[in-house]
Amino acid sequence: MEHTGLWVALIIIIFVLGSIFGLRVSPREKALGLMREKARKMGLHPRLVAAPEWTKVPMATEKRASMVAYYSVLIPEARLPLMRARVEDSKLKIIQGDEKFNDFPIALKGIYAIDMQANCVGMYWDEEVDLRATQLDDMKALLLNLAEF
Repeated sequence: MEHTGLWVALIIIIFVLGSIFGLRVSPREKALGLMREKARKMGLHPRLVAAPEWTKVPMATEKRASMVAYYSVLIPEARLPLMRARVEDSKLKIIQGDEKFNDFPIALKGIYAIDMQANCVGMYWDEEVDLRATQLDDMKALLLNLAEF
């Protein structure tokens, strides 16, 4: 009985410490947040979307689409044609749109697909491939290059 107070105090301390450590942001989540913030500052618009079927991103479950990062650039004065393309063997394979984009080389890692419509061009990609945000500048340049192509 004399140790009951000690056990209660120990359980309370463990509970409080567990709660504190549970609140810490994981390094992965912190890196994703920093990358998305850097992308916003440079004019890219990052967001998470349900992967469209045409991108062939594996489903999260049998009935639920995976969430995938979609980074896009808005070009207010542009009138872009509708285009959807998957990246296969580091080249674009047109699903819908102008065939001039077919076999366009894509040197960046982790890109699943690219789409273009009206005044927006964007890419679906795996953010886990580049948590250090080393290819953000190249991504923006690629998207602007596709808009001018």
